[in-house]
Amino acid sequence: MPFLVALTMIAFAANSLLTRWAVESGAISPVGFAAIRVAAAAAILVPLAWLRGYHLPLTQRYRWIGVLSLAAYMIGFSLAYRTLDAGVGALVLFGVVQIAIFAGAALIGAPLGMRQMLGAVVAFGGLLWVLWPAGGAGVSLAGAAAMIVAGLGWGVYTLAGRAEAQPLAGTAANFLLALPLCLLPLALGLGGASLAPLGIVLAVISGAVTSGLGYALWYALLPRLAASTAATVQLSVPVIALIAGAALLGEVPGLRLLLGASVVLGGIALGLPRQARQRP
Repeated sequence: MPFLVALTMIAFAANSLLTRWAVESGAISPVGFAAIRVAAAAAILVPLAWLRGYHLPLTQRYRWIGVLSLAAYMIGFSLAYRTLDAGVGALVLFGVVQIAIFAGAALIGAPLGMRQMLGAVVAFGGLLWVLWPAGGAGVSLAGAAAMIVAGLGWGVYTLAGRAEAQPLAGTAANFLLALPLCLLPLALGLGGASLAPLGIVLAVISGAVTSGLGYALWYALLPRLAASTAATVQLSVPVIALIAGAALLGEVPGLRLLLGASVVLGGIALGLPRQARQRP
């Protein structure tokens, strides 16, 4: 069980590494990567759902919320990695997702304790510290804006997914229906034509393995994890991305980034419930 949880977190962090490698190298355009990633994930998840005996809820009420938010995440995620390092992107994404979930919970009237609100404020302050220009240079604002869109998309997607009766079938339906939206920029000639073999291979791996199979494994593990445990282990994703980005892509994080990352992750940890009273 711990091994499978660790494997899933590595898969989530690997999406940042694969996207950064493919897009920053020019091997594929960001929207091309997003489209192939979604197609590869759908190609894995749809047959997997059918093998489990599920029918895809393609016409389910409010399905459009999951589809639109997933497309926003996929396209924003790929666009961000034109300029953001893998670790920085994962940190911004994770921080925005958690803040969006806190905000969404507040909007729907879910009770939020003082620790949760304080944690969200601390995490937001840490993100501002990381993104604020220093010494005439800083994190790309365009890349950060794209990743914020991705984080908001994933946050909405996560909140919408709470209503899924069959998460695997619902996820497969979302990926299948999001594919035309991710192909639309390419059809309109907005995404560039770069499609080198390396970029295609990395996009397929990201879609089929670290996204498709990674999400399927995560959904299989969630019923056996306490809610607070599931939230806590995801704190490891930006850390894994920072370490792997330095080791594999030569991205050396500065002291300011490391301190800012500590503040963001500390704020998120502060906002987690102390006891697991509910299971996801």
